[in-house]
Amino acid sequence: MSQYFIIHPLNPQPRLIRQAAQIVRDGGVIVYPTDSCYALGCHIGDKAAMERMRQIRQIDERHQFALVCRDLSEIATYAKVDNQQYRLMKAATPGCYAFILQATREVPKRLQHPSRRTIGLRVPDHAVVRALLAELSEPLLSSSLILPGDDTPLNDPQEIRERLDHQVALILDAGSCGIEPTTVVNLTGPVPEITRVGKGDTALFGV
Repeated sequence: MSQYFIIHPLNPQPRLIRQAAQIVRDGGVIVYPTDSCYALGCHIGDKAAMERMRQIRQIDERHQFALVCRDLSEIATYAKVDNQQYRLMKAATPGCYAFILQATREVPKRLQHPSRRTIGLRVPDHAVVRALLAELSEPLLSSSLILPGDDTPLNDPQEIRERLDHQVALILDAGSCGIEPTTVVNLTGPVPEITRVGKGDTALFGV
């Protein structure tokens, strides 16, 4: 049975954030709110937790998870970023975007796309996840909470609890946070390519 924390969306309780971070460190898969929709998250170093996220969503290794980061300086640890890419991301972060970039050598292969050697990165603008990332002092491996057979992410925390009660370690209930996933922007080519239109405004990238 999942733990279930009702957490303030703007001023998250530090005690609950500390407990949530410890659950992540201990190998738990969590459900947490973002500025676009609810998401699944786990520790970046935990292969078993990553596989549980794949099982929950019924996706294979070609699906690109995202590393949810505190800021752009953290992104540079995991991705190769040139000046143009940095300027584009700086204009769009924090916000409802996930960026596809070439992974650095430090990134384990299991976190990269198997053929393109890319990695997804995101800097969200939501008080709960920002507090959680600060407590963890490292990124969170993440995926939008879209379950098999669904077209949109789950948004009602009670429904999330009913459907995932025995599959995740923790649900952070911050109320409704939307049903639009992030806009995904591929920055590996000469010009930005929008690979998924979501909540983030694509006009920032001239497309």
